[in-house]
Amino acid sequence: MILTRTAATFAPPVMEARRWLEGVAFPANRPLINVSQAAPVDPPPDALRQVMAEVALGRDDAHLYGPVLGLPELRAALAQETGRIYGGAVSTDQIAITSGCNQAFAAAIATLCAEGDEVILPTPWYFNHKMWLDMSGVRTVPLKTDAALLPDPEMAAALITSRTRAMALVSPNNPSGVEYPAELLRAFYDLAQRHGIALILDETYRDFHAQSGAPHGLFEDPEWPDTLIHLYSFSKAYRLTGHRVGAMATGQTRLAEVEKFLDTVAICPGQIGQHAALWGMQNLGQWLAGERAEILTRRAAISDGFPVLAEQGWALLGLGAYFAYLRHPFTMQSDDLARHLVRDQSILCLPGTMFYPEDDPDGARQLRIAFANLDRDGIGVLFQRLAGMDKSL
Repeated sequence: MILTRTAATFAPPVMEARRWLEGVAFPANRPLINVSQAAPVDPPPDALRQVMAEVALGRDDAHLYGPVLGLPELRAALAQETGRIYGGAVSTDQIAITSGCNQAFAAAIATLCAEGDEVILPTPWYFNHKMWLDMSGVRTVPLKTDAALLPDPEMAAALITSRTRAMALVSPNNPSGVEYPAELLRAFYDLAQRHGIALILDETYRDFHAQSGAPHGLFEDPEWPDTLIHLYSFSKAYRLTGHRVGAMATGQTRLAEVEKFLDTVAICPGQIGQHAALWGMQNLGQWLAGERAEILTRRAAISDGFPVLAEQGWALLGLGAYFAYLRHPFTMQSDDLARHLVRDQSILCLPGTMFYPEDDPDGARQLRIAFANLDRDGIGVLFQRLAGMDKSL
């Protein structure tokens, strides 16, 4: 029997994890700690919400179809901002606005791949990337990472075949949080350029990078549009997750193909969210700097508090952006352990098995903690619960 496109992949991991909560009662002295999804739970700041309300009430065109590739003003602002951050030349006609960063990835793959083509993904991978490749009839080629969860360009080179169309990297990484060094990103860019394939670089969490300055210099190469497909999201920066505002930077020829995809699946991105993103870029620089500082404070709390878990045999494999990626000390596999944590410790997190191929045993020892919605005290409570678990599991 031939599988349908959706039957070719697995259930959405975050939705699957939420179903583990069904029928579970959490005691008053041990409320649920939900660290399963990397999304802010707070709404946008009041000033931005007011702007969105004014757009909704005062702009009739905001309720109509807009340009398929997004509002020209937002495209221009993002082009300017991208050039400012990374150096190099980025023009408005090299930018598309999408309905979230996942749609930007889907559009990129649609322009690159035919049935049976291949895309290289480092493991642990972002599961929605794997799901879309499955549903597109594209073969995912896993690239193992090292002990620091960094991919090796030489190992990637050995995986390239005549059917390889792209390598896809996420930095800061989802799920591990690891920030890929600029020289590593350059090595992958050079590898892609030599082989005439694309480098898809998803920087959804760029605004929470620990270092100051540009994360890389890939846009400084005047030929970047021939190789680089850069993805970004406004969702985390301005708490616009429900409004689905993502973006892609690439060459004009590819954007003409992207336009076909976007027009077919959504016609245009939502306009109120786009106006919000534009106003946020123009007015919320200091506010966003405060958001970044708070995330870095919570990241430091993970590092500072981790010795409590290290004494129990846990290991911190990766840390950055919204994520702490852990190796647990138990014999129980992580998918079973994650379900156990819901019932026994009132913790909802994702197991490493959701970020690896089924035949890779590495995920069985790993858990992802999305800590962005826990303050320092909340992180302390999380660690106390994990440290207090039955060692015989």
